[in-house]
Amino acid sequence: MSAQQRMEQELVDRVVGSFENCGNERLKQVMQSLTQHLHGFIRDVRLTEDEWNAAIAFLTAAGQITDDKRQEFVLLSDVLGASMQVIAVNNESYKDATEATVFGPFFVEDAPEISHGGDIAGDAAGQPCWVEGTVRDTDGNPVPGARIEVWEADEDGLYDVQYLDKRVAGRAHLYADDQGQYAFWGLTPTPYPIPNDGPVGRLLDSVGRSPVRASHLHFMVTAPGLRTLITHIFVEGDPQLEIGDSVFGVKDSLIKKFEVQEAEAPTPDGRDVGSTGWARTRFDVVLAPASV
Repeated sequence: MSAQQRMEQELVDRVVGSFENCGNERLKQVMQSLTQHLHGFIRDVRLTEDEWNAAIAFLTAAGQITDDKRQEFVLLSDVLGASMQVIAVNNESYKDATEATVFGPFFVEDAPEISHGGDIAGDAAGQPCWVEGTVRDTDGNPVPGARIEVWEADEDGLYDVQYLDKRVAGRAHLYADDQGQYAFWGLTPTPYPIPNDGPVGRLLDSVGRSPVRASHLHFMVTAPGLRTLITHIFVEGDPQLEIGDSVFGVKDSLIKKFEVQEAEAPTPDGRDVGSTGWARTRFDVVLAPASV
């Protein structure tokens, strides 16, 4: 080991050792591992001072653009695949439980409640889509009363919180019935770019990556004694699936067929969709036990 290498390693050892008196063993483990990996990265790429200053400026800009409607750090985590890695670590596969994927930055608490067969779209623009399915546990038992949160972008690729008029559209929650069944009207998902007018967008542009996400509809399903599921469903045949999802969220099991119907085709609840036509899909949810 050279004198330079010894000097660098001695610094790593001192910083790692500085956490030895931490009374929280988990926090100590995390901070010591983080220190070793961070210093290892700096030493591996021989990071320059200009590059380090650029990184600080990048993180500062991400903080400055973040507010209660936009979370740039979530976007950064997503585009680096870190969000999906955390999900993989914390949602180990169990029997036929539905796979999880990224949460995304556009969930909002206290979305309005709709009844079975209600409409989450509000005034959001897009093709009407009937979504139905069941919620069961991994033993095949229905989960009555499971809470189902759903949210999505409109046909212009924007969520309600991205508009300035405080609209609430394209999101709601509902509950599975006594047989674990649910159904609602939403919009047929379309591809859209993640917000790319900030530092994360500039990063993607610099490295030649697309900011576009594959078409998807968000779900969060919760029930007592069962593992909370955060996931999406994706549209079979969406060309973006071949190009790639900007946040690495696609899993084959979550790609569903959205069957386009003619405008005159009868809807499941008799709704008049006018001349636009409509689509339908099915998503059966399977929840793992909370203990796994």
